[in-house]
Amino acid sequence: MANPSDSHKPTALVTGIDGFTGRYVGAALAEAGYRVVGMSHVAGQDVHPADLCDRAAVAEVVNRVQPDVVVHLAAIAFVAHGDADAIYRTNVTGTRHLLEALAALPRAPRAVLLASSANVYGNSEVELLTEETVAAPANDYAVSKLAMEYMAKLWMDKLPIILARPFNYTGVGQSEKFLLPKIVGHFRRGERTIELGNIEVARDFQDVRFVADAYRRLLESPVAVGETVNICSGVAHSLMDVVRMLEGLANYAIDVRVNPAFVRANDVLKLLGSNEKLERLIGSLEVVPLERTIAWMYGA
Repeated sequence: MANPSDSHKPTALVTGIDGFTGRYVGAALAEAGYRVVGMSHVAGQDVHPADLCDRAAVAEVVNRVQPDVVVHLAAIAFVAHGDADAIYRTNVTGTRHLLEALAALPRAPRAVLLASSANVYGNSEVELLTEETVAAPANDYAVSKLAMEYMAKLWMDKLPIILARPFNYTGVGQSEKFLLPKIVGHFRRGERTIELGNIEVARDFQDVRFVADAYRRLLESPVAVGETVNICSGVAHSLMDVVRMLEGLANYAIDVRVNPAFVRANDVLKLLGSNEKLERLIGSLEVVPLERTIAWMYGA
């Protein structure tokens, strides 16, 4: 149950709070003085159970919580997820259920941050991706996130919405079905070979703690309302860069084998973002160098 001393604090509703990102976002908001309440599939302390696809259940939770701010993280976030129907139901229709419930409140939240994805840019020929870069999604996950953004714009006259486009990020606790935790896990176990897909893929990797802090600061920035903003480091690293970092930490070389089964035809080859707009909206950025994030994960 909530601590009575929390009653004077503003309430933050975080959907998907028990996921990888949600745990860090919840901690960042709590540290900033919010009473943090979650919405997830599974009930817990200050976590209300609701499936995003259940319109009535979402409305019930929102009415009970009456949030001052909202961070919407709940989604199917794995690009290679096999059920396209589920991706669209959750990421588009589920988000609409949430916005509909928030708009029906007697007092609207002062900020609603929706987590989209830099995957909406697809295989752009632009070297540095800004928020003005034309979207060209290359997989169902990315299409669902762009559709979610367009749907959310229908609610911007009713709700103070912020659309965040995070680039790839990682940290302690992320599943090994994602690439960087997979590579870190191999080195932590002392494995001598690793199978990867396209090792030329380069990403603007960042630290989950940086992302959580950026989300918190966007909620507190009135000029961010109505904006679409990249969450990124501005630096791209290839998978082989990451392998070399870990070889230095573990003090041995690993045999990297390319498995054709892991190479996706529609994979985005390079994602490098501009964080100029983010800095303009929230102030100076303390980007965590990837080497530090990798060392944190390896030593955890």
